[in-house]
Amino acid sequence: MSFGLHRFGQDYEAWPKGPDGEPEEPALLLNCSQLDMQAEMTRSMLGAYGIPSFSRYPGDGAFGKVMIGMSGSGVDIYVPKSRLEEAQELLKGVPDNDGLQEGI
Repeated sequence: MSFGLHRFGQDYEAWPKGPDGEPEEPALLLNCSQLDMQAEMTRSMLGAYGIPSFSRYPGDGAFGKVMIGMSGSGVDIYVPKSRLEEAQELLKGVPDNDGLQEGI
C-alpha cells in the first residue's frame, strides 16, 4: 500500500523501505484545515526533523482542492508507521512557559 508515494519525489526517496524494498506502511498523523496553512507548516516541520510525510485529501476533498483551491474536509497528513510516535511528540510542541520569559 504505497498511497501513491511515487508522486512525492524526495519524500518517496526518504520514506523507509522494508526488507522487500517496498515502502513502509503509512500512518495517519492528523487531519487539519487548509485555511491557516497548518498542513504546509506541519509538513515543513516534519521535514526539518527528517520525518518524511505526504498529504491526502479525504472523501471528495481532492475535487474541492481542484475546484476552489482548498478541501472542505481538510487534509490528512501521513508519516511512516515507525516514525508516528516521534511525529506526535513533535506536534505537542514546547511548553508555554519555557523559563525564558519569566518576569515579563
